[in-house]
Amino acid sequence: MPVKKRPVSPRQKMINLMYILLMAMLALNVSSDVLKGFTLMSDSLKRTTDAATRENDNLYADFAKMAEKNPDAVKAWFDKATATKHKADELVTYIVDLREAIAHEADGADGDPDNLDDKETLSAAEVVMLNPMTNQGEKLRKMIEDYRELILSHITDQRQRAIVASNLSTDVPKRQETIGQNWEEYMFEQMPAIAAVTMLSKLQSDVMASESEVLRTLLANANIQDIRVNDVRAFVVPEKTIYGPGETFRANIFMAAIDTTAKPHIYVNGEEVALDGKYSFTVPSEPGNYTLTGYAIMPNIFGEMIRRDFTQMYSVGQANKNTTTNPVTNISPHVSPPLGSATLAADLMNVLYAGFDNPMSISVSGIDASTISLSMTGGSLTSLGNNKYTARPAAVGQNCVFTVSGTHQGKSQTIGTFTFRVRKLPDPTPYIPAGGDRFKGGRLSKGATASLGALHAAIDDGLLDIPFTVTSFQAVFHDRMGNSIVEPSAGASFTERQRSLVRDMRRNQRFYISNVHCIGPDKIPRVLPGAMEIIVN
Repeated sequence: MPVKKRPVSPRQKMINLMYILLMAMLALNVSSDVLKGFTLMSDSLKRTTDAATRENDNLYADFAKMAEKNPDAVKAWFDKATATKHKADELVTYIVDLREAIAHEADGADGDPDNLDDKETLSAAEVVMLNPMTNQGEKLRKMIEDYRELILSHITDQRQRAIVASNLSTDVPKRQETIGQNWEEYMFEQMPAIAAVTMLSKLQSDVMASESEVLRTLLANANIQDIRVNDVRAFVVPEKTIYGPGETFRANIFMAAIDTTAKPHIYVNGEEVALDGKYSFTVPSEPGNYTLTGYAIMPNIFGEMIRRDFTQMYSVGQANKNTTTNPVTNISPHVSPPLGSATLAADLMNVLYAGFDNPMSISVSGIDASTISLSMTGGSLTSLGNNKYTARPAAVGQNCVFTVSGTHQGKSQTIGTFTFRVRKLPDPTPYIPAGGDRFKGGRLSKGATASLGALHAAIDDGLLDIPFTVTSFQAVFHDRMGNSIVEPSAGASFTERQRSLVRDMRRNQRFYISNVHCIGPDKIPRVLPGAMEIIVN
């Protein structure tokens, strides 16, 4: 039997229509919690950008001082740094202008991108960025691509290049919903105003971070010129090693930077000698003055071979048949050999770090090692035995002075003093342990992301390897509608909520780790600049 439909009253039809309109409005309305998440992320990025600006300004100031003191050696590197700064400033200024333009479009002439009223409007970003008359989105993309190429031309480390290329990428993810879209449409089409200004803040932070990477690379190259080094030592090279009474001792005394991990090829009289740099031969039997000549070669940072010639004078004396001679120096026992020179090596180059146990080594030629002592002002010194020490400076900016003493022929003497600058430990880099490596951003396998344990941080630049303790951080995700989800962690471990969101991610989706708080051996709390981008592979 067919069911007879009851007629619907006009009142009921109106109620049904109101429900449909209400549901449509709810679907279009952006969650206030999501909008608040964008605001929090924008505030965090602003703090990160301010910190990066200060750090880059300090790097430029150091560079300018070096260029002023040694223009011939530093000019080429300083010119590259200046060009990078000009390009970065130009891009950052344009990004700031775009953020303000979106704020004005959303809230009027008094609109503030850091304090938007109409956060959820979808038209402001489109009007500013996708207007075919101004093409500001396309202009921004081209400026990013030009800046990226400049930055990559100055970076040789492949891992750094990959990170910079990823952070400044203008590629559009290949998904069904992005087919036919260019970068500016993908970024700003149907995008709430608060999301648009936040993404521009993220881009500004990435620009500053990549600028910092280039500055550190150029500054390191300017410091070391042709060859990478990891140690600085003092050397004394005498014109000859045997003197008669009343003769004048002449020597070259200098500081030299060396690379203990790469040995040069050394040639004497046209023949290569042992790679350890130690050389011995039988001196001529006839008394007189002789000269040892040769050269050393090794590759520079570009793979080019660098050659340096050397000359060393030595003397062969007449043995005194009436006295017993020293077989090493060929000097009669009653003649005092010249006091040896002291070498104090800071194992971390010529800079000490405050609040950290800096390893130190000391050696003095011609003196019994057991009689050598070392003292320090401006900090504390701990002996480790075998003339090895750790020095812990008291304060940043206060130089430490070391005094080397030793006993020679029964008399205690001061052999030399050495001054070292004291700096704050540099900021560490956050990383995630993955397969025995330190993952610092980029693509990570689905299996590795599903088993995230804890976030670590360390200074890991090939010379220093100093762990820091992570005290908190936040992970920023995006849902399918592009809304940000900010999940904090009150410690170093990933929370169950964070891991759950990661497990739900699909291939080529990404999330960010930012606002990393940590503390190092110097007990100084830090908030690390920048954000780590992780792409699920």
